[in-house]
Amino acid sequence: MTPSDAKKKDRDKDKTKGLRAPLAERMRPRTFDRVYGQDHILGKGKLLSELIESNQLVSIIFWGPPGSGKTTLGMMLARHFDLPFEFFSAVLSGIKEVKEFMARAEQQRRLFGKPMILFIDEIHRFNKAQQAAFLPYVEKGDIILFGSTTENPSFEVIAPLLSRTRVLVLKELDGEALGHILRDALEDKERGLGTAGLAIDPGARDMLIDYANGDARRALNTLEIAAGLARTKTISIENVQEALQQRTLLYDKSGEEHYNLISALHKSLRNSDVDASLYWLVRMLAAGEDPLYVARRMIRFASEDIGLADPQALALTLHAKEAYDFLGSPEGELALAEAVIYLAAAPKSNRIYTAYGAVQHEIERSPHEPVPLQIRNAVTSLMKEIGYGKSYQYAHDSAAETTDMETMPERLKGRKYYEPGELGFEKEMRKRIDWWDALKARIREGKTREGGEDKKEKS
Repeated sequence: MTPSDAKKKDRDKDKTKGLRAPLAERMRPRTFDRVYGQDHILGKGKLLSELIESNQLVSIIFWGPPGSGKTTLGMMLARHFDLPFEFFSAVLSGIKEVKEFMARAEQQRRLFGKPMILFIDEIHRFNKAQQAAFLPYVEKGDIILFGSTTENPSFEVIAPLLSRTRVLVLKELDGEALGHILRDALEDKERGLGTAGLAIDPGARDMLIDYANGDARRALNTLEIAAGLARTKTISIENVQEALQQRTLLYDKSGEEHYNLISALHKSLRNSDVDASLYWLVRMLAAGEDPLYVARRMIRFASEDIGLADPQALALTLHAKEAYDFLGSPEGELALAEAVIYLAAAPKSNRIYTAYGAVQHEIERSPHEPVPLQIRNAVTSLMKEIGYGKSYQYAHDSAAETTDMETMPERLKGRKYYEPGELGFEKEMRKRIDWWDALKARIREGKTREGGEDKKEKS
């Protein structure tokens, strides 16, 4: 199939879908001026505009939140450059199907001299070995790879692939952008709701925008339901409220049920409910959640809700993430289950979380506290002359392996942020901190004997 044939087939496919497709699908922009909220990449002189104007297309990773236009931009670029385009979901498609496409693309390039565009939605769902399969075809120019992801590509896409692509960061759509999208849907007579002659109450519009939370797909599909409920020519607040109530809460990794389930897992872990935690984990995985997303949430939990009450929790969750990354599904899911059970049963402490927040608050109030001169590096003679490093005391020169030197800014002397709890390893942390504090106090009081008992006590 030639690129022109593919383009014609794509247009015919759009026509046959007609009004049977959801409003969000029908309203995908066809021209770049209808892409709202992404001026930082589409504005004059910006990266995507430069690629379009120079007629040079490269492999791209689209990184952004749900409903921000990643797939839409990929489709528009394929049309603009008149290249065959094939879409795969990393959730629904296997690497075998993708490899078959790449083999066809290799043959297509030999015949017609043009590459084919391979779009992988949720590319982060493919493991490292699967992602590596794209490399030779990208390097030879058989395919131009488009990948979309809601996760940070630096962590989720292998480095060799990243080095051969450009990363485009899409922003969450703000209220203004969503307002333009809703207006277009209400006015468009060919693909939207324009033939119905509907308007929307400003309050209903604001409610819909708030609910959408930056996701154009969610905004448009809810608008379509609300429009069907309207009994007058104006979509009311009541119509939008009813539309929201009627939405079937199928599991959607960007939808409300996604947040409900991750909240259930997190709170079950925090409450030390082993069986409930395991239930919510398996429930999410069975519904299609990205296992690596769950792993990242558990890593966060280990630091936020367990911390130094059990330092092994963080290590175990990192190992579970690596195990899943190495094994994939379904074998790797057992490593996640092991981590969930361990986290639920571990002693809990949020003292690191609260200490970090306290320091952040301090810095917001006084961001420019000067570094004490004694702990500044004197890297030039001038710095040394004005006192940098003066009175610095090297801890290892002391028999006590510490000194009474002040390392806090002057105004914050004596300030305490981290207070260990009484569970698990934090009991030991309290002993260690108290020991050092007492030792420093004795040094200040001149009671420490050179080379004496304190060092012996420490060992």
